[in-house]
Formats: sequence, C-alpha cells, structure tokens
Amino acid sequence: MRAIGGAVAQDVSSSWELDVGIGWVTRALRVTTRGFGWARSLELTRSATGEWAAQSTAWGDADLPLPGLADPGSVAGAVDCDLGLCPVTNTMPIRRLDLLNRDVDETHLVMAWVEMPSLRVLRSDQLYSSGARGDRTHVRYQSFSRDFDASLSVDAHGLVVDYPTLARRV
Repeated sequence: MRAIGGAVAQDVSSSWELDVGIGWVTRALRVTTRGFGWARSLELTRSATGEWAAQSTAWGDADLPLPGLADPGSVAGAVDCDLGLCPVTNTMPIRRLDLLNRDVDETHLVMAWVEMPSLRVLRSDQLYSSGARGDRTHVRYQSFSRDFDASLSVDAHGLVVDYPTLARRV
C-alpha cells in the first residue's frame, strides 16, 4: 500500500506519505508539520531486517519536543508505525492479523508511534483484536501508552471508517 494525506488543525498543518510492503509491514513514513514560524520533517524507515531509523529536521521556534527517534532500541520488535491523529496507519495491523476474515483474540503489538505535531517517535504498546464474534465491520484497538480503548469501524479493505473521538470518513 502506498498512501498520502494531510490534515489541517488550529495553527498547524501536516502532510504525510506512507509506504507499506509485502505482508502489510511498514517500509517508510514521511511527515511534515508546519505552524506559524516553524516547520518540521521526519523520514522514518524500517529496514528489511527490522531496524528503525529516522532523519528529521526542525526549523523555527516551536515549544515542542525535538522530532525524530532518540532511542532506536525503544521500538525494537515494532513492525508498524502509527502516525498520531491518522487512522490510515491502523490498516497495516488490521490486514496483517487478518482481523476482517477471522475471529482473532487479543494480539499485543509494539508500534513506532509518531507524536503530532512534534514528530517525536516513541514506543507504543497496543492491542488489536476482532470485534464481536462474526462481526467483520469492527476491530478492537487499545493503546496502553495513551490509555485509549475503542471499537473502530472498518470497511472491507481494513480502512477505518469511524475512529471514535478522532475521525469519521465522509
């Protein structure tokens, strides 16, 4: 899968590009954020052997943590990235775990989570499972790092249709 997108919020705009390889494994995520008097960029990549690396830039005066991946070891074992405020990045684990075609119990995953708008990369421990038995339109998602638990509505391709409190596809 290759996807591009963006968002505009109060005083901040962002754009992103996602590159996902065979088996629904993240290869690269490129993100830029911009506010009044500042801008940031991040290129987060995962090698074929599973190591994460990041190149980042920051310009201007923003009261935000520095962008990038300060400790690559903290995301060891992560197969996916998770871009904050972007439901598209939930697609990779949904598809890889085959949550749309079979009942799957709770599966714990580690993510390379990209905080918005700082573009700081942090470890995020998450849980994915199928919805209620036989329900192929919902996936349970939980982030332990951010104390968040939700039932995500998804379409037949594993793309999020409704992410409570964050986004709804129109």
